[in-house]
Amino acid sequence: MTQSKSSQIPDIQEVQARLEQWRQSRPKRAPIPDELWAAAAALARRDGVNRTAAALRLDGGKLKRKMGTSVASDRKTPPAFVELMAASASGRSEYTFELEGGNGKLRIHCQGTSAAELADLTRSLWDVVH
Repeated sequence: MTQSKSSQIPDIQEVQARLEQWRQSRPKRAPIPDELWAAAAALARRDGVNRTAAALRLDGGKLKRKMGTSVASDRKTPPAFVELMAASASGRSEYTFELEGGNGKLRIHCQGTSAAELADLTRSLWDVVH
């Protein structure tokens, strides 16, 4: 039987205890280990950034940034390409594509081209950024 995602997230008291133990035994000015940041980020995704940061005595902004990096590293498969074809009432094709990846977002709006031409263009652009 597999565990649900929420059951894999550590309990807030457990993370508090681990952080306190680290704070008491750490070398002066040592950064918080990635393992503790990952546990805090998992809690923040479930319980919210402000609540988690206050409970764990962490900087909310840094916790939010750590959540962003852990989300990207958690992704197991790259984003999929989806081709949508729509019928146009005016006879002139009009398309808007939005591509989003780790490096940002690209939006393309075209009129009067075929779906096949736009698919080729989109794939070419996607290959350049990845």
